[in-house]
Amino acid sequence: MGKIHFGINMEFVRHADKNFEWGVRKAAELGYEYVEPMVHWGRELLSEAGYFHSVSMLDDPLRVKRACAAAGIALSGFSTHTPLCKPEISTEYLKQAIRFAAECGAPVVNTDEGPKPAWTTAAEDHTLMRYTLMEAAKVAEPRGILIGIEPHQQYSRSPEGLDRIVKLVKSPAIGVNFDTGNSYLCGHDPYKWLARVVGRLVHLHAKDIAVEQSDAERGKVTGTPVGCACGDGVIDWPRVIRICRRARRDVVFSVECGTIAQAERSIAHLRKLL
Repeated sequence: MGKIHFGINMEFVRHADKNFEWGVRKAAELGYEYVEPMVHWGRELLSEAGYFHSVSMLDDPLRVKRACAAAGIALSGFSTHTPLCKPEISTEYLKQAIRFAAECGAPVVNTDEGPKPAWTTAAEDHTLMRYTLMEAAKVAEPRGILIGIEPHQQYSRSPEGLDRIVKLVKSPAIGVNFDTGNSYLCGHDPYKWLARVVGRLVHLHAKDIAVEQSDAERGKVTGTPVGCACGDGVIDWPRVIRICRRARRDVVFSVECGTIAQAERSIAHLRKLL
């Protein structure tokens, strides 16, 4: 049975205008055991200037490993969302992210399928996704890296749609990064959906949804970047924990919220439940 740990996605410092190392130290200061950084290709102004948390994969991977070691925190995985339906973008990005993760010591890379090209059919999109995932799996398997497919876009917005993507390639490297908030906003029962995929769970985005957002958006969107503090919204966290205890592997709840204050409230709430 799975043991549960608490981590945080680096989006919690998005509005703090600080760099990656600062965000890692803040996560550790708040009491998180794990952190989920976001990585990007090339160079971009805000990260290079030290005003944003994302890390370029042109940097030395040991930058990430050393920052986590200095703060006494581990990596739950990487946020490597890339449109699987667009292999000209996603194939090489995801393969590089897997190699980067292996050198850093991050066990999981998380992604989803969209947005899709405007001109392709659903059948064509699934062929394109199969190509991307096959190429990624061949890089991930020998390195022991897992690929977490997240419910977040046009095809993964339903349990059947997510299942179809996960089964496109038969590989032990491919599993599910379940998102409690996205699954709820899609209009489904997040607990039944989580129970359906718990055997393939490799990572979990612990995202709560405010009542106001639920009233305004449920059933109308496929997901949302971040949620409110865990415990401030509609998600039944004791029920999520009970389901995840049935997982085959240990599971990190990577909190996805938008501010440092929300991150602080989230860890306080989740800790009480364990």
